[in-house]
Amino acid sequence: MFGKRKSFDYRYDQAIELMEESKVDSLIEKGIIIRNGRYLEIEDQLLSFFEQILDVNEEINISLITEHITLLKENIDYYLAEDSEHRKYKYLKSVKGSLRKMGFICLRNIVDLNRNIDNTFKTEPNYKVKIKKLENYDQRRIDIKKLIAVTEQFLTEDELTFFATAKDDELNHVTTELRLQLQEARHNLIETEKQIIDFLNQVKHQSKLIEKIRQVKYLKDQFELESKSDIVKLLNKMNPVAFENRPAFPVKLSLDILQDDDTYEIIKALSKKIKSTVKLKVPLAKAIDETFFNDTVETDIFIDLEKMKSSFTASGYHLLDFVNQYDYPKEVSFEEIVTCYCQLISLYENDFRFTDKYVIYKGTEFSVIYPK
Repeated sequence: MFGKRKSFDYRYDQAIELMEESKVDSLIEKGIIIRNGRYLEIEDQLLSFFEQILDVNEEINISLITEHITLLKENIDYYLAEDSEHRKYKYLKSVKGSLRKMGFICLRNIVDLNRNIDNTFKTEPNYKVKIKKLENYDQRRIDIKKLIAVTEQFLTEDELTFFATAKDDELNHVTTELRLQLQEARHNLIETEKQIIDFLNQVKHQSKLIEKIRQVKYLKDQFELESKSDIVKLLNKMNPVAFENRPAFPVKLSLDILQDDDTYEIIKALSKKIKSTVKLKVPLAKAIDETFFNDTVETDIFIDLEKMKSSFTASGYHLLDFVNQYDYPKEVSFEEIVTCYCQLISLYENDFRFTDKYVIYKGTEFSVIYPK
């Protein structure tokens, strides 16, 4: 179920195959699993927990650092205003806990940010979306950088009275550890910035190159490439040598090597191979059959999907009934009918209305689909 969390394609009947139906229903009642029709999903808090534990979290949660800074200021104010040593220790303990969490959260966000940047650059197919995502991640980087500066100012300027008053060795250790983590985070953000700039430059260059290739292809398809561009002039200026034969330069042996007896034996052996009188007979190919020179005509009947879509829009049937009753120009098998069903959905998805109903036909489950 966790592996299919993004596709939302885990069904209730799949779950009851793995465990008893009563146990599945119990998980749904307790809110651990959420049922949405015939599909199941993991509850959001549990899903976030699993993603963080397995290092696959894609959400950059910067607000946690701001919340901890606010909580720190509140507990410090309580500490400075409190007279009871017992209650002071309680507030001091909360401050130390928040300081520990801030460094970890900051480094965790940078790790998630770098992973998301790398995944976006490698897997996002749409260039415009890829550029926007990378720019948004760059803004997240700037936000983290600002929060690091706010945290450092908090430690060195804003709360000097508290850190001077609270004489606690563990607090000094936690504060030092946090400063080191913030320094590491700042260095990591420098590498993140370089990576984003490099990726954006690559994506924009590739996008411009593809756009130019599309323009050239369009002009070529319209037979206007030579008249509306200077491609002939540019090609005449080029002198490509990629397809020329590479020259082979003979290696001349030095006199010292030629005077060696072992070299002499090698030269004699090579000379015998070159002077070999064995003649290889190259087999002749058979004469070409005259039937290959005769003109042949092949005809094939194809199914017009555009015509099928127009007929389906006017039919009033749902898609499975329609493809079964359609008058095809040739005899078709069940597999070909299923192929037409799938091709119509793929090509004209925006023109169809999908329902939650399903029908089973010849052992196969089909979705009930109507024209809009």
